[in-house]
Amino acid sequence: MHPIPSEWLNPPSIQAATLIQRQMAERVVTEDQFPEIKLIAGMDVSNNPRDPSQNIFASVVLLDTNLKIIQTTNVKQKQEFPYISGFLAFREAPALVEAFQQLQQKPDVIFIDGHGISHPRGLGIASHIGVLLDCPTIGVAKSILVGKPANELEQLPGSQTPLVWHGKTLGMLIRTKARSNPLIISPGHKICLETAISLVQKYLQGYRLPEPTRQAHLAANAFRKKF
Repeated sequence: MHPIPSEWLNPPSIQAATLIQRQMAERVVTEDQFPEIKLIAGMDVSNNPRDPSQNIFASVVLLDTNLKIIQTTNVKQKQEFPYISGFLAFREAPALVEAFQQLQQKPDVIFIDGHGISHPRGLGIASHIGVLLDCPTIGVAKSILVGKPANELEQLPGSQTPLVWHGKTLGMLIRTKARSNPLIISPGHKICLETAISLVQKYLQGYRLPEPTRQAHLAANAFRKKF
C-alpha cells in the first residue's frame, strides 16, 4: 500500500478538508479494477457525536465468499475533527484505516457503511477510504446526502431507482427488505455501479444490510459497549 499523506487523514481545517476531498475525488475510479473476489470485508464505526471524550469505535470484519467470518479487528480512537455532514470521513477514516491495517489478509473488496461518490464533492467515506487504501470499495448508505430518486421507489423488495444529481446518476436506491427504508448503493473506488449493486444483492441474507456491513455494524456496537 502506498504511503498515506497525513493531511488526507487529519486535515488542519475545514477549508483544507474541502480542498483535500476535491483532490482525492479526482483519483476515484468508477470502473471495475480487481481480480477474482475471494475475500470481502465490511467496515463500520460506532460513536456518540455528543460524547465529550469524542471516541470512535471502528471495526473491520473479514469474510470469505461463503460469509464465514475470518477475522475481526477493532480500534478505539479519540477524534478531534468536528462532526459535520459531508466531512464524516475525516472523523471515522483514521480509526478504520488503523483497524484495516491489523488484518492478516487483505480483502478484494470492502463494503463501507456510508456513501461513495454520492457526496457533494464526490468523496463520501467509501470513496475516501478506497483512495486511501487503493482498494475497491462500495458505499452502503442509509440516507440520501445529495440528489433525488429518479422515480418513486416501489414497496417490493428488490425495487430500484437511480439517485440523480445535476443530471448524473450517483448511485441506486434499493429496497432490500419489505417495510424497510431503502439503501443507497454507490461506487466507492475501483468498482462500477452495476457491480456494486450486484455484490450488495449477492450478500443479502434476509436483513436490510448486506452481510459485510451488517457484521461490521454488530462488531462496532459490541466493541463500544465494552467501554
